[in-house]
Amino acid sequence: MAREYPWEVCEVSSRVIHSLAISGLLTLELHSLNNEGAEGNYLQTRQVEIVNKSGQIESVNAISGDMLKHIQAEHLHDVAIQDGLPLCEACRRLDANRVLGDQEFLKGLPQGASDSAILDAVLKRCAMDDAEGILITSEVGGKKRAIPRKSVVEFGWVVGRPASTHTESYFHVKYAPEGRGKGSTDDPSNLGQNIFHRPASSGQYAVVLCVDLYRLGRNDITLRYALDAGERRRRAAALLKSILFTFVKPTGAHRNTQNPHILDFTGVVTLSKTSLPAPTISALNDEFAAEVKRIAASLNRLQAQSVDTLEFSSPAGFAELVAELVPACEPYEVQAYGE
Repeated sequence: MAREYPWEVCEVSSRVIHSLAISGLLTLELHSLNNEGAEGNYLQTRQVEIVNKSGQIESVNAISGDMLKHIQAEHLHDVAIQDGLPLCEACRRLDANRVLGDQEFLKGLPQGASDSAILDAVLKRCAMDDAEGILITSEVGGKKRAIPRKSVVEFGWVVGRPASTHTESYFHVKYAPEGRGKGSTDDPSNLGQNIFHRPASSGQYAVVLCVDLYRLGRNDITLRYALDAGERRRRAAALLKSILFTFVKPTGAHRNTQNPHILDFTGVVTLSKTSLPAPTISALNDEFAAEVKRIAASLNRLQAQSVDTLEFSSPAGFAELVAELVPACEPYEVQAYGE
């Protein structure tokens, strides 16, 4: 059957995936997903400084990687509950402290347990702490700890292209049928008719993210897996779903009245089946897709058939790509030293 939304893409040639990366160009209209704060009654949008291809500094609108990671983590929470994946009590209630907020679990850990044993227990306890990373800074097992767990998924800033991104500030007023002559300056309780200015940004944004699927369930201290292959496969599927949902429904600030218009999403997904890294190039480079494919071709000369490139030309194409990838995904397993 022909695809309803065809896109130029090679088929996934192997189920085993060591890591994957996404280099994309996302077109968003009239969003306010990430703001820096307010001055008086003016809400300020986040701007970053970048160097353009001519070597000049430009200021552009951007959405922080923290925001994208937060959106993805919320979607992973929902998928984990739906798919029956284990979650610590704190992650189940979306406590930002994650496993550190699961006091019953922490108190139940054996006295004198090693850092690696505690990390094994955390990985088995919670899929979100496994995938999203955590720094365990607490008194656990009878002594103070500082046990790091690096995130499996990494987001960069979502950065606007200088020539095709614009932010405008719009006038708003709170409707008050009575007392329309009184504003916030007259009444500090925020009652009455208040005037404020809210930004909205539109444009093409460069997206980069990397996912080290081989690290799911892997203890960062012992470099051995705390989970069996079946559980790692389930977590990989949930993680890929959450990444797809991040671009289907980007939650964030001011969505009650400024729900973003998602117009387009194009780019390249790279899949590595060996220890070679899945390459990514920012869409701030106009030739990013061609550059990614050339890098992948060079990596395949170093180690044959290591990197696949999957190109998508629409949001529907990206969704179809991930939907095909999820059931085929088999996380690569790295053997520990001496095994």
